[in-house]
Amino acid sequence: MSTVGNTNFVFPGQVSFYRGKVREVYKFEDKIAMVATDRISAFDHILPKPIPFKGQVLNNIAAHFLHASKDLVPNWLEAIPHPNVAIGKACKPIMLEMVIRGYLAGHAARVYSGGRRMLCGVLLPEGLKEGDAFPQPIITPATKAEEGHDEDISADEILAQGIVDEGTWNLLCDYTQKLFKLGTEMAAQRGLILVDTKYEFGIHNGQVLLMDEIHTPDSSRYYIKDGYEERQRSGKKQSQLSKEFVREWLMEHGFQGLEGQNMPDMPDDFVQTVSDRYIELYEKITGQTFVKHSSDNLMTEIEESIHRYLSEHA
Repeated sequence: MSTVGNTNFVFPGQVSFYRGKVREVYKFEDKIAMVATDRISAFDHILPKPIPFKGQVLNNIAAHFLHASKDLVPNWLEAIPHPNVAIGKACKPIMLEMVIRGYLAGHAARVYSGGRRMLCGVLLPEGLKEGDAFPQPIITPATKAEEGHDEDISADEILAQGIVDEGTWNLLCDYTQKLFKLGTEMAAQRGLILVDTKYEFGIHNGQVLLMDEIHTPDSSRYYIKDGYEERQRSGKKQSQLSKEFVREWLMEHGFQGLEGQNMPDMPDDFVQTVSDRYIELYEKITGQTFVKHSSDNLMTEIEESIHRYLSEHA
C-alpha cells in the first residue's frame, strides 16, 4: 500500500524547508505548504514504519476543527488542495506548546503517580486517580524544542525568559481555553470526551494566529463517553481514542525513548491496527465516513497540488 514517507520537493519561490517528526513544511515568502506524512512519532522518536492513511486523517481532522473554530480564534489555514496537504499563512512560531488538560491522564498522570503535585507551576489537587476530571481545565505549557524532548515550563518562567510578554501570554491562555471549550462541546456531540490537547500559535503581520493541527489523535486524547463513569468507579482503564495505545505498546516492548533503549520492530498487523484506529477516530470525531485516497502516484499528486495552488494564487 502506498504511503507518504519523506518528501524532497523544490518549488519556485521556496525560501526554506523544515522536516518535523510528522509534517514537512515548505515555506514561501508569505505562505507555507504543509505535507502531512504517514510517519508516526512517540516519545519524540519516529517509528520505523509509516501508517497508511495517517497523514490524510490528521490533515482532514485538523481542517475540520480549524474551519469550525475560525470565527473564535483566527488561524493560518487557507486551503486543502490534496488530502495530505494544507496551505496557509506563514507565521513566526511562538516557541511554546499550549497544553491544556481537563483530566488526569498521560504525562500528568505519570507525574502524579510519581508523587509530584506541581506541574508547570499548577498545583494538582490531592485524591485523584487516573482518568478523574480536574475541577477546571489546567494549562500546562511546554517549550517547543527544535530537537529532542519538549520541556514543561511554568507561566512565571515563560515571562521571566521573555518567550512572550504578559499581554501575549494572556491572549494565548484565552485562545487555548476557548478552543478547548469548543473542542469539548464538539467531542461530546460525538460521544467523546476531550481529555487533553495542545495548541501552537504564531505571529503573522502582528496578529497571533492558531497554527498547525488541532484536536487530532497526534495532539489530543479522547475518552469514550459511554461507560466513562462506571469505568472510573470500578477502577477500569478508560476506553480511549488517541495514540496513547502506541506509547503503551512501545513501553510493553521496552522502549520509552530513553538512552540505550532500542526501538522495537513494528509487525504488519500492529501497523494495520494503528491505521484502523486513526480512521476510527476520524469517523467518530467528525461524523463523516473516511474516504481512503490511495494512489500509485501519491508523491506526484502532492507535488502537483502545491504547484497548482501556488501558481493560481501568485
